[in-house]
Amino acid sequence: MMSVTVSQRQGIPAGARNVAALALFSLLLSACMASAPVRKPARVEVQEEIGFTISEEARVSGTVRTDYQDAVIDLQQGRQQEGIAKLESVTQEAPDLSAPHIDLGIAYHRAGDLEAAEKQLLRALESNPDHPIAHNELGIVYRKTGRFAEARERYEAALAFYPGFHFARRNLAVLCDLYLADLDCALRNYEAYLKTVPRDDEATMWVADLRMRMGQ
Repeated sequence: MMSVTVSQRQGIPAGARNVAALALFSLLLSACMASAPVRKPARVEVQEEIGFTISEEARVSGTVRTDYQDAVIDLQQGRQQEGIAKLESVTQEAPDLSAPHIDLGIAYHRAGDLEAAEKQLLRALESNPDHPIAHNELGIVYRKTGRFAEARERYEAALAFYPGFHFARRNLAVLCDLYLADLDCALRNYEAYLKTVPRDDEATMWVADLRMRMGQ
């Protein structure tokens, strides 16, 4: 057995426009001392300028580590079924790591299996209840399955952890605007989003349209 540390960083790229699922993680797996415990709680660091980093540590075999890396490559290169099969194996071997469950949830989402995606994202939150990416992805699944109030709760949970999480902020604004008819919520979150991603011309147009509808 060997130990690995899995780190996930959420940065703040300019001009981000995607409301759908985030790109699959590029994960750093590095060897740790063999004397490390089987699993430590996730470590969370928030840095306003670059986003947040979530690190998890667990003992896994070299095969699991390789399968995880290969799965991410498969999914990035469009080999969905191969990537999903490897991630299923990884989640069975390292069930308490949230990152493989999130990757698997995103992969199932892209494959159109929203029920399986929801299951994996909820499993990730069992291991790491505050994980903002899991909450955001689950919000997207809930929105697509018509559970709009639950989607709002998930986006808000992600933003409670990290208010600068622009994907969740934009998703919440769109949800309030198009699905909940909560125009105050939509305007508030669009404006907060544009403070983080000021060059999103589409969102800027939406704000102008929203203000017109609100008579401002």
